[in-house]
Amino acid sequence: MGMDSPEATRELSVSAANIESRLTEISHDVWEHLLNEIPQVSGDDAVERILLASVKENVATLLHIFENDIPLENLEGLAAANEHARRLAQRNIPASALIRAYRIGHWRFLQWCLDELSRRDVGDVVSADVNRRMLEVSFGYIDSITEHVIEVYHLEQEHWLLSQNATRAARVREILAEKEADLDSAEAALGYRLRQHHLGLVSWLPALTGDGAGLVRLDRLTHEIAEELDCPARPLFVPRDEGVAWAWLPFGSHGEVPLERLSGVVEGGEPSVQVCAGSVQYGVEGFRSTNREALRAQELATAASPGRRFTAYSQVAPIALMCKNLPDLRTWVGRVLGPLAVDDEQCARLRETLHDFLMTGCNYTATANNEILHKNTVHYRIRKAEEIMGHSVQAGRTDLEVALLAVRYLGSTVIQPPGGGTEVRRRGGSPRRRR
Repeated sequence: MGMDSPEATRELSVSAANIESRLTEISHDVWEHLLNEIPQVSGDDAVERILLASVKENVATLLHIFENDIPLENLEGLAAANEHARRLAQRNIPASALIRAYRIGHWRFLQWCLDELSRRDVGDVVSADVNRRMLEVSFGYIDSITEHVIEVYHLEQEHWLLSQNATRAARVREILAEKEADLDSAEAALGYRLRQHHLGLVSWLPALTGDGAGLVRLDRLTHEIAEELDCPARPLFVPRDEGVAWAWLPFGSHGEVPLERLSGVVEGGEPSVQVCAGSVQYGVEGFRSTNREALRAQELATAASPGRRFTAYSQVAPIALMCKNLPDLRTWVGRVLGPLAVDDEQCARLRETLHDFLMTGCNYTATANNEILHKNTVHYRIRKAEEIMGHSVQAGRTDLEVALLAVRYLGSTVIQPPGGGTEVRRRGGSPRRRR
């Protein structure tokens, strides 16, 4: 007897009809099981109600398929299931909770079906055929409906973000334009306190994927950062277009942020997303200032070659302020570093050691420890760098530190390509041509 035999089909139909007579009881059982197993979907009356409606609709539909042997391709959209997916998206409940609800609910539903089949005592052969048919159809159904509701979820999340943030964006523009603002009214409209410490972020996708989910990805990363930094409230997220967003992280009375933790979230997230951060500042003016700083950092990040996934304004402020005129910055870097401003491996190695040497207060031992080098190697590299530049490290030290910082963050954007006939000076001698 095959699993598509008339007897197996008939037995599945009878079992489904028997189970359907207990539809309300089964639906409540599956629903309560989901509330216990998935914390994200419990505690909100509206979400719980629409979850129950979705469970009842899905159970009834699947039993209807069993009872009438309906092909899965003939199914149409389910209103309650679609609405449940939309509600989760609107409340920023992760899609993983939606997927788990279908997986866990499916298993709970199958337990009822298997119990009913066991009670009917139809014989091992028929029971096995019915069991296989029931599993085949139910898994096909769950696969199909899950794909559908996930699509509904993502579309709603994108729509909700855009519509929800339209009002916020207008109010934020007014505040950033330094217009007189009623703080109580502005905070109510934004759902965000202005009279606290803030950290401004700019996040973007350098290349849009065309899947319409760019803002969702940026919003998700912003909330992951806020969670990692223990923000006391939800961040303020404001889209600029389909691939760029501004955000403010709330820190209440705290004025310090562990940038290494923020960087860790970005570096460990999607490789296609870049993030820039301002510095933590207080109040309405701080709200404006930290955003300006994040934007200056973004100018640097987009000009850099290669670009970094995370850039903090506090670490690059002098260079960020100089990025308005890249040609002049490139000329100045070349003047300060001389032939050391060449994009090749030797110069890069010397610049890195020279940068560490200056950052340690010109301490050879500390530099050697930082770079895991022998102290004599550091002495050699510093002498070599001075020979190439044609002057000592102490001559124009401040300019040298800034120029090295510019190369560190902007890379090939501000240095010369290799093999361009760059001149190299001997110590105390005349130039010679590099070969």
